[in-house]
Amino acid sequence: MQRARIKISCNKINELNEICRSIADIVEKTKAKIHGPIPLPTKRMKLTTRKSPDGEGKASWERYEMRIHKRLLDLDIDDRTLRLIMRIPIPDSVSISIELLENK
Repeated sequence: MQRARIKISCNKINELNEICRSIADIVEKTKAKIHGPIPLPTKRMKLTTRKSPDGEGKASWERYEMRIHKRLLDLDIDDRTLRLIMRIPIPDSVSISIELLENK
């Protein structure tokens, strides 16, 4: 058995939860152990811009915000389970990283 740490981040929470569910289903079918998904703090990127491009007129502002949601999964898996996880179709908006850890 190997230990794998999967970090998933996305700005659309529905896609993020769907990927977490599909990984959990694969792990459940192969009878491996899963710890998570552990929700990490959401990063909020805010941008405030002025509405009028030339600086004349009233000072009105537009505010934009993008939220980056993150999850962490720790898995005790074998090679077969890892291959099945690698075959999951991942949308372009989802960022995923898989790190293999030493067993202690």
